[in-house]
Amino acid sequence: MKILGLIPARGGSKGIPGKNIKALGGKPLLAYTYDSAKQSKLLSKVILSSDDSDIIAVANQIGLEVPFTRPENLANDQSPTLPVIAHALRFFEEKGEKFDAVCLLQTTYPFRRKGLIDDAIKEFIRTDAEALVSVLPVPHEFNPHWVFEPGLNGFLEIATGEKQIIPRRQDLPTSFFRDGAIYITKSEVILSKNSILSEKLAYIVGDESRYVNLDTFDDWKKAEILVNKLFR
Repeated sequence: MKILGLIPARGGSKGIPGKNIKALGGKPLLAYTYDSAKQSKLLSKVILSSDDSDIIAVANQIGLEVPFTRPENLANDQSPTLPVIAHALRFFEEKGEKFDAVCLLQTTYPFRRKGLIDDAIKEFIRTDAEALVSVLPVPHEFNPHWVFEPGLNGFLEIATGEKQIIPRRQDLPTSFFRDGAIYITKSEVILSKNSILSEKLAYIVGDESRYVNLDTFDDWKKAEILVNKLFR
């Protein structure tokens, strides 16, 4: 299977200004995701999609391929990820190069364990899924069977629609949330179904000890603690 590794990194981050090239543990944030991608034996190509000249310059310095500059209409605060992936696929199709799937690797999850990307690709192929996402277990107190939402009558209802709550933690079914480390999707799903996820959605469980999703300065402080634990 021919799989494109795509690292999206636009300029203009507001939560953590300049975060994609901000130094973390002595190297730009972008480099952590690229280092993980370089370790993969199953990614056919790894590229950066960015609109920002400073990010592109750093990518060039670390050896990350930048085949194009992302159009401005795909680089604002409201731009979803899906059109960014579709743009990359169509760029290569126009040059006669097609990929069976895309592996999206976000810079906001910098600390993937060694081998996670290839393990995810193997699971994606083994299950014959249309998409795969990396996940972590939901803490029991936030399990959807214990979550409430306001009903039409103004009273709380169990979010799952059940009438009776599951009383014991031990009886709760396992549930997961997307940790943001890896998304793999078949190209036809992206281009034809206009989706990153799918009904045939496989998963791989990540490492809770490495989890951080960089959106705020508090997240960055957590990452600074983690980088010292993991790499020093």
